[in-house]
Amino acid sequence: MKHVLLCDRTLCRHSGTYSFKEKIEIARQLENLAVDAVELPVIENVRTDVLLARTVSSFVRRSVLSVDAGGTMEGIENAAAALSSAAHGRIRISLPVSVVGMEYGYHKKAPQMKAWIAALVRKAKEYCADVEFCALDATRAEEGFLPEAAKTAVEAGAATVTVCDSEGVMLPDAFCAFLRAFLQDAALPETVRIGVMCSDSNGLAAASAVMAVQLGANVVKTSCGGEVTDLGTFGNILKNCGNSCGMESGLQLTKLGRTLSQIKRLNDGVVALSQTESAEAESAVRFDAKDTQETVSAAVRKLGYDLSVEDENRVYEEFLRVVGKKTVGIKELEAIVASAALQVPSTYKLDTYVVNTGNVFASSAQIKLIKDGKEISGIAMGDGPIDAAFMTIEQIVGKHYELDDFQIQAVTEGKEAMASTIVRLREGGKLYSGNGLSTDIVGAGIRAYINALNKIVYEEEAR
Repeated sequence: MKHVLLCDRTLCRHSGTYSFKEKIEIARQLENLAVDAVELPVIENVRTDVLLARTVSSFVRRSVLSVDAGGTMEGIENAAAALSSAAHGRIRISLPVSVVGMEYGYHKKAPQMKAWIAALVRKAKEYCADVEFCALDATRAEEGFLPEAAKTAVEAGAATVTVCDSEGVMLPDAFCAFLRAFLQDAALPETVRIGVMCSDSNGLAAASAVMAVQLGANVVKTSCGGEVTDLGTFGNILKNCGNSCGMESGLQLTKLGRTLSQIKRLNDGVVALSQTESAEAESAVRFDAKDTQETVSAAVRKLGYDLSVEDENRVYEEFLRVVGKKTVGIKELEAIVASAALQVPSTYKLDTYVVNTGNVFASSAQIKLIKDGKEISGIAMGDGPIDAAFMTIEQIVGKHYELDDFQIQAVTEGKEAMASTIVRLREGGKLYSGNGLSTDIVGAGIRAYINALNKIVYEEEAR
């Protein structure tokens, strides 16, 4: 049975992704899950990043704590300082081995890069017994250079060599053929651990990693979400297929689901925060009568709309009418696009709708539309009244459209306030927005959806 070491890179995501407290909590969860290594990124802020590593060191006692030194001598010194109190420390030397990466990132050709790899690994060994060499962009290295770089790192003292598919365009079979050739040409000692970091840009990283382990790799880089092999996916493969695939690990599989859910909640919080920050940034953008049509049209394109010259003219005319009374923000501009651009004949017209919802049964909607003078109706259930209504419309027209956005705004006050809704549908990579107005939010949403739908149908029939 092949023992697989899992080195998790969740905390190597962009430095602004998590707060200090969230990073500590994620590291604690990964330690409880018994991953083999908790990886930290390059030290950028010496004060805070070193403090984080030392704080994490106080409770990460079973797993290895691994810090990236990047490709500089200063990075090695910072990593060593961060690992000063770690029970099991590791320094990673991460350098590109592709021609583009070497020359543009470090202004070095192959012979110079080999010498630099050797110098950095030897320097790191002075501070830490466990050193790893990560060959970035390995799948684009010139023939013969990757094995030479790996042997150079091992001769200088690296205990682990990780091959990184940074480009992420290789399918599992191609990646394994590449890895097989590397292992044969490098002929590294059996004592050297071979790692793989597979890009998950195509959703196939777990498959590539499993096949790599069967070829001889014994280290897999994972992450809870992110761009490399998903820890949950790979863990479930070990749980369900480990015996048949001849693989095992020290991962606490019984804790996997619960622990990943806790980390996911932190990830969801990050998404919510970024959406809030984005909304705040949008609310700060205002347009007034001094803004030209070119400025307004550019803002509309930034929202994702591809309008004709005629529609851009209509939008600007409506913008000038509205801006005479007040300044216009992003949301108001979107409402102007929905109401003024691409006004088309109504292929579908709303006749009646009945929506049932509550907290003890699933929401359902029954809608009747008119098309070419004929009644067509449908009924569907959904997660809430709006979802049920939209699913019913999709059932009627026989096609699913991607809902890009749904907005609700009160345009009058009081118990009988009118609600204005905007629905953005995406079809064929293009955005179509519809506007609806009603005292009933659900009714406004239905009208907005049909408005956007009619624009899609009109363009499809015009092609």
